[in-house]
Amino acid sequence: MSARRPQRERGIVLVTSLLLLVVITILAVSMFRSLGLEERIAGNLREKHRALNAAESAMQYAEWWLTSADNVNLVGTCGAPLLSANQSQGMVCQNALHTQVADVTAVPWLVGGGEAGVTYRPPAMTVNVVAGAQTYYAAPRFYVSLLGPSATGHGSIYQIDAWGYGATQNAVAVVESTYLVDQGVKDLGGL
Repeated sequence: MSARRPQRERGIVLVTSLLLLVVITILAVSMFRSLGLEERIAGNLREKHRALNAAESAMQYAEWWLTSADNVNLVGTCGAPLLSANQSQGMVCQNALHTQVADVTAVPWLVGGGEAGVTYRPPAMTVNVVAGAQTYYAAPRFYVSLLGPSATGHGSIYQIDAWGYGATQNAVAVVESTYLVDQGVKDLGGL
């Protein structure tokens, strides 16, 4: 019997294995990069919702404040000197916000070198300009404008503009509502 000599190996298995390893490595790296991008997108969406919730809470507070007795005789022409960051109560403005600032969507609303609007800080809100978990860049603000009497003559129509931040100054939301306060609504004090 004669022994067969092995044919000369050409290394095709080695080359194929290396190519397959390169393809798998490229797929794995792209998956990890995609995962990082998805995490950033999810984080940005979370901050967008937090900013929207902060703006809506300020708007809802302003709506509640309009129906309380605290707003009596607080109607006037508003600007930054009247509505400072330290003001704790609201103010009904005879001049609409869009007459005070060029762009209502650009915050903070600056009038005469100061911020217009009333600061509202919900309970348990942590404000810190350094972004962190469960912090907000700034407390939300609202601006209430008197639009005039209702069509029925039984109340007044107000426009409420509000804005709020998420954790950074880039996560911001601006909301607006038109609100009717009927003069016939009375708080009966729990009766």
